[in-house]
Amino acid sequence: MAISKGKNKNGSVMLIKQPWITEKAANAGALRKYVFVVDNKANKPEVKKMIEKIYSVKVAGVNIVNMKGKNKRLGKSMGKISGFKKATVTLKEGNKIDIMPK
Repeated sequence: MAISKGKNKNGSVMLIKQPWITEKAANAGALRKYVFVVDNKANKPEVKKMIEKIYSVKVAGVNIVNMKGKNKRLGKSMGKISGFKKATVTLKEGNKIDIMPK
């Protein structure tokens, strides 16, 4: 379930861009932890509010990490991959989000 950045029909800014689906993130789902790519200007209270609103769950905590951009090389030319912000959301006991593809 990808949630695009921009404005929704209520006019509020969507901070959650997409779920971060990796093997490590899938294993964290067993511990009620889910990882999302969020807008670079998002903070913990905003992410908590949006996750609770979108998925109808109760959030216990939010951890945010700024992922640094990387330099990549293609032949002689150098390029740069953009960085992004990643949020790890821990849900309260008894809550669950189904975002992993089957």
